[in-house]
Amino acid sequence: MNPPHRCWAEIDLGNLAANLAQLKQRVAPEVRFAAVVKADAYGHGLQPVVAALRDQVDLFAVANATEGEEIRRAGVETPVMILGPAFSEELPIIVREPFIPTLSTAEEGRRLAELVSGSPLDVHFVFDTGMGRIGLWNGEAIEEFRGLMELPQIRVAALSSHLPVADEDREYTSEQLERFRREAEQLSGTLPGTILNSAGLLRFGQAARPGDVVRTGLALYGVCPLPEFQSLFRPVLSWKTRVVLLRLLQAGRTISYGRTFTTSRETKVATIGAGYGDGYPRHLSNVGAEVLIHGRRCPVLGRVTMDQTMVDVTGLPGLNVGDEVVLIGRQGNEEILASELARKAGTIAWEIFTGISKRVVRVYR
Repeated sequence: MNPPHRCWAEIDLGNLAANLAQLKQRVAPEVRFAAVVKADAYGHGLQPVVAALRDQVDLFAVANATEGEEIRRAGVETPVMILGPAFSEELPIIVREPFIPTLSTAEEGRRLAELVSGSPLDVHFVFDTGMGRIGLWNGEAIEEFRGLMELPQIRVAALSSHLPVADEDREYTSEQLERFRREAEQLSGTLPGTILNSAGLLRFGQAARPGDVVRTGLALYGVCPLPEFQSLFRPVLSWKTRVVLLRLLQAGRTISYGRTFTTSRETKVATIGAGYGDGYPRHLSNVGAEVLIHGRRCPVLGRVTMDQTMVDVTGLPGLNVGDEVVLIGRQGNEEILASELARKAGTIAWEIFTGISKRVVRVYR
């Protein structure tokens, strides 16, 4: 029998389908879905996730050609769109597969066109409506789009933009969607659009037209960027470790690097087998972070270290070395979401997920 894992993440692939079904209920049936699986499917494991979703989505969305190739190595032939600009070394891969690149300029299209020898390559043309990351603004975008349309080797399959504050500023996002539609009409009145992300879909799903593509990321993995909708979704990932040591410390004892925590009473301390080397953020030190043990919330004590973290288990009966500890997930009647860790660490759930390191074993069910 294999020894128990020291630190592991349980991935419930069935919950992916349940979350996708929730998202699909909020748009017309003719709207297409792109599952965002960049950054190793937000730390959930790219190949198992795409295998689970291959028959349920219309496209997969990745950050670069390397991630696209990993999808192909999994034997999945679903179309792949690349969300970011490509380096020159990636262009032959994009044309060979083929993948669907996202282009901001006609020059990007010309570099691809030089490599296309058969059917035209499908691309998405992106223009800036407020993100300021890729794509050009209004008049500049129109000129580039015209140049792209002159290339017979390139076929613009959709118009794209990105929502920077769909989870924060409803009024700005509404104005941005109107601007996107208005400028898309200037470019082409017939091409589908792709702009809605998870938060945009939940708040503005009615804005998606038949043929449009929505890009579902965080909500697909069961953590909603809009807390009021969280009850609709099932977290896909649970992150666990074990108790590796139990000690009883008297009042006045200091704990961990920097001696930033001092016991005010006799304290039973559990050392658990996870730290920032596993992706449990050091920024969770001394900010009220908790873990679940025997269905109870146990406070983190002092600074999180690379391989171990100390927690207060005073008054928790029947605790033994080897007992399960939940960092993210449900135990008994308590649950810790990635969004809770993110809030206490001063970051976002996306970073919590993608920060879970490779030494954390992924277990799929």
